Amino acid sequence: MADDGRDEPLLRRLVGALLRARREAQARTLRDVAETARVSVAYLSEVERGRKEASSEVLGAVCRALGMRLVDLVGAAHAELAAAEGRVVVDLTDPRADRARERLVVLRGEAAGGRTVGTPLGGRTVGTPLGGRPATLGSGEAVLLAA
Repeated sequence: MADDGRDEPLLRRLVGALLRARREAQARTLRDVAETARVSVAYLSEVERGRKEASSEVLGAVCRALGMRLVDLVGAAHAELAAAEGRVVVDLTDPRADRARERLVVLRGEAAGGRTVGTPLGGRTVGTPLGGRPATLGSGEAVLLAA
């Protein structure tokens, strides 16, 4: 359960929904993907419906069968979970993130005396004071970076 009392989604359901959405976007059948991944159709169906917790080996095989990497699946799950909490995820490898890259500076390990190391983002600093708590953006805001 989340700190605010809401139930968080089960990861197996989220992963299954993401795999199903990817398969359907490719207009592929369960049978086609299952055969390519070398898993049974019934098992893949249960994974997609969130009824089975697939191993990392199975997830990797299904991801490859769908033309994606495991990191893409995990990243998509992360983005979904963050969005459900009203957080923003910026993929710094996405060419559309140029503006975000311009506004963020790589954090340096040169802070001293509790100063915050980071970059102004809209006038607010994102970073962590040495030996202190992470700096926050504001009420209900967060920036999560993926590179």
